[in-house]
Amino acid sequence: MELPPLSRSQVRRVDQIAITEYGLSGLVLMENAGRGAAEIIHRLSPGRRVVILCGKGNNAGDGYVIARHLQLLDHQVVLVSIVDPAELTGDAATNAAISVKANIELRVARTEPELQAATEGSEIIVDCLLGTGAQGSLREPFSTAVSVANGISAMRIAIDLPTGLDCDTGAANTPTFRADHTITFVGKKLGLVQKNANEYVGVVHVVGIGAPRALLEKFV
Repeated sequence: MELPPLSRSQVRRVDQIAITEYGLSGLVLMENAGRGAAEIIHRLSPGRRVVILCGKGNNAGDGYVIARHLQLLDHQVVLVSIVDPAELTGDAATNAAISVKANIELRVARTEPELQAATEGSEIIVDCLLGTGAQGSLREPFSTAVSVANGISAMRIAIDLPTGLDCDTGAANTPTFRADHTITFVGKKLGLVQKNANEYVGVVHVVGIGAPRALLEKFV
């Protein structure tokens, strides 16, 4: 079912209700989101080599799930973390550990030269740096990672929303990830449908996370 655009607080509420009232674990929701995103990336794919940029929150966790499913679809996947993976917690840490056991290449890159080297030759860049909870100006190394990604001649795909774009207002930081496609979860976010966001979001695709229909109807 199609939902109206959701605010930051509504997105959090969907997750909260799914977990606390319906008994769906965060890992299940993340798995559903990541698998659905990977299937869309595979359909859009102009090539096999995919670089996934990861931060440290649940958006990064989505990236680790996406990497595993793209590997299953025969893509050459490189995970590029701009934080020490040891800093990850919760579901993101679990999926990062799985990706290591799955022998998916993982590189840690924080500086511009490191990021340039790690993303070299990529045909698709996937932005899993920051999610809907991010607000305000980008700090380092997020800012540098976005600038490097924007300078690469590859298809750029944002997960949930482009890093640097505000979930509620669509206000764009300098820099903001310039996506050719945005794969967002549950429903479109308010920020994605603002006119000033057009140049950053590209084509928007909505992926369900397995939240029950009875839950989603609360937000229609």
